[in-house]
Amino acid sequence: MSTRIPFLKGHGTENDFVIVPDPENAIDLPPAAVAALCDRRAGIGGDGLLHVVRSAAHPEAKGMAAEAEWFMDYRNGDGSIAEMCGNGVRVFARYLQRAGHVAEGDLAVATRGGVKTVHIAKDGDVTVGMGKAVLPEGDVTVSVGERSWPARNVNMGNPHAVAFVDDLSHAGDLLSPPPFSPAAAYPDGVNVEFVVDRGPGHVALRVHERGAGETRSCGTGACAVAVATARRDGADPTATGTPVTYTVDVPGGTLVITERPDGEIEMTGPAVIVAEGEIDADWLDTATRA
Repeated sequence: MSTRIPFLKGHGTENDFVIVPDPENAIDLPPAAVAALCDRRAGIGGDGLLHVVRSAAHPEAKGMAAEAEWFMDYRNGDGSIAEMCGNGVRVFARYLQRAGHVAEGDLAVATRGGVKTVHIAKDGDVTVGMGKAVLPEGDVTVSVGERSWPARNVNMGNPHAVAFVDDLSHAGDLLSPPPFSPAAAYPDGVNVEFVVDRGPGHVALRVHERGAGETRSCGTGACAVAVATARRDGADPTATGTPVTYTVDVPGGTLVITERPDGEIEMTGPAVIVAEGEIDADWLDTATRA
């Protein structure tokens, strides 16, 4: 390994990421290394890490290489692996554009949640095809302190529990995962969204993300919220043939989510690269072994 490893820092609606370009998958990034890099006091700081690898070079993505040249090997801030990250895909695409790998227009990105279609617009916004939502059957409840709410179980390639509340402050500090039941509904944990109405077709959320705590934004969470809100409002584009669009305010900005009649969900929002530099490999090795 070289003594210095290139990195960038970016965010999508203030959901921030350490970006590690590694086209040939040559850099070892065990969970402890990822956690050290994402540490906001002793590392670079981020809600997660985007490991940029050519699909053909990664064992989990080789099967997608014919559809997507690049694989987003996404990690949560604690080093654990996640299936997908919607804000991360937008920032990933912005990095590819900045590095000269892609231009404005359409591209495909491989993820553990499948191949995602992306469009980089001239105005700077990035739209991601997030796939179709799965709505598992069964009642789910989430709790904060003495309060409990029924929640809609929505899977966007990763699991979500969406609870509608009267006030976002009812979500508490979100430092620890909100309890949920039944435990069998989410054997690997869950992202929990607390939602309030802002107006017709307009909601706001706070979210606790698995492995990261409360974040400023969650792309898959915003999609899950839009779907849950549509169903609560009696709208199902797959049944009516009419697309439904929601504006979703997150603490770090605003996302626009559209569910199409074919069930596909599109998310549009900003993606920004704010810095780049080099990681000291000796520091990373020491931090990993600490």
